Parts: sequence; C-alpha cells; structure tokens
Amino acid sequence: MTKKIRIGCEEVTDGGDIDLDAEEVHLDDGTRLTEDGAKAFAGEVLRSRERGRPSLTAPGERSAATAQRSHRAAPAAKDSRRRRAP
Repeated sequence: MTKKIRIGCEEVTDGGDIDLDAEEVHLDDGTRLTEDGAKAFAGEVLRSRERGRPSLTAPGERSAATAQRSHRAAPAAKDSRRRRAP
C-alpha cells in the first residue's frame, strides 16, 4: 500500500522501505546511498534535532540564571502603549 506524504511543500508517494544494499539509490552528488550511510545520515539528523537553541553557558556547565535584559519605561510611555493596545 502506498500513501502520499508531504515533504516541505511537495507531496510525494511513500513507497515503503527498501533494501539500500540490494537496490541502487544515488544522492545528488552521485554517490551511492547504502544502509550504513542511511543510518549515519539519520543519526546525524536526529542528533541535530534533539536540542533547542544553543546554551548561553559553556558546554557541560549549568547556569544559575539565564542572562536577562530589563528596562524601564517612563509612565507617560506606559500609558501611551496601554491606550494603543487592543
């Protein structure tokens, strides 16, 4: 059974799993994709998606508090913003 899936803005047919060592699949640069290569590529993608934004501290250290910036607005500016806010 095949199904349609969306990759980016393109809809493609999911043909299911294939044995990359038995069938030849080539990347854009012409190199052949093997099972080992696909596993390495998938691992790289998953590792890059595990984290959110980069840490503000050195790797392996925990920060007591995240860096913050604050400011004060004059009372007149606060009132002006409140009047314009929906």
